[in-house]
Amino acid sequence: MSTTTRKNPWLSKAAVNGALLLAVLYMLFPLVWLVTAATKDTGSLLAGDTFSFKGFDLSKNLSDIATYGDGVYFRWYGNSLLYAGVGAAVCSLICVAAGYAFDKYEFRGKEKLFGLVLLGVLVPTTALALPMYLLASKLGLVNTYWSVLIPVLVNPFGVYLARVFSAGYIPGEALEAARIDGAGELRTFFSIGLPMMMPGFVTVFLFQFTAIWNNFFLPLVMLSDRKLFPLSLGLYSWNTNTHSEPGFYPLVVTGSLLAVIPLIVAFVSLQRHWKAGLTAGSVK
Repeated sequence: MSTTTRKNPWLSKAAVNGALLLAVLYMLFPLVWLVTAATKDTGSLLAGDTFSFKGFDLSKNLSDIATYGDGVYFRWYGNSLLYAGVGAAVCSLICVAAGYAFDKYEFRGKEKLFGLVLLGVLVPTTALALPMYLLASKLGLVNTYWSVLIPVLVNPFGVYLARVFSAGYIPGEALEAARIDGAGELRTFFSIGLPMMMPGFVTVFLFQFTAIWNNFFLPLVMLSDRKLFPLSLGLYSWNTNTHSEPGFYPLVVTGSLLAVIPLIVAFVSLQRHWKAGLTAGSVK
């Protein structure tokens, strides 16, 4: 006697939806805590009842952030936007150009050089911090904007992604047609290649923007002037004061909430290009 078991599709669907719901709750939990905690004063925050709006004092927290240290928080905010915005844009352009070159051009030792680039993915950034500090010190760049900006202009994983996008998005016939019409290599790249690779550019930009925005160790090694700090390092310096002065807790929590906003804006405004790129990359 043979027995057959028939899978219940509703049960499988419910299990998948349940797992997704748990994953969403797990990811939203810290953000909900941050939103409610940012509305509290020091006493309510230390009392532990953070998942309520009792003792709502968000306006005072925002006012304290704006006035403390002559508004140094917003200087850190501007520094982070400079490091992440400029660094991610230039890095994305370099990665896209490098990926385009690796995909469309033939030259001696190309695959070996590409393998060398990929080795960079395996090296943790913390391991490179000390050599970069010594190099920056020799060049006189320590404690300047350049000491944080220059190291983030390269991303080996971005080069790999850009090569994949170039292979999937740019047909060789389009480049040949441009060359036949008399376009040089630079004009062919900027007029034909770069617009076609825009989903790849946006994908690399978002990855690099998030990485630079959350970067902590490199600014910690390179910077000592508080006016040059990014938000991550500035909030850390405030957090070190909380043990002796609990009044810093609302500043740190509210400042952390404001620090999330640019990441949300970047992902929401660019997600159309990003999702299109990931979908196309998974098919091709």
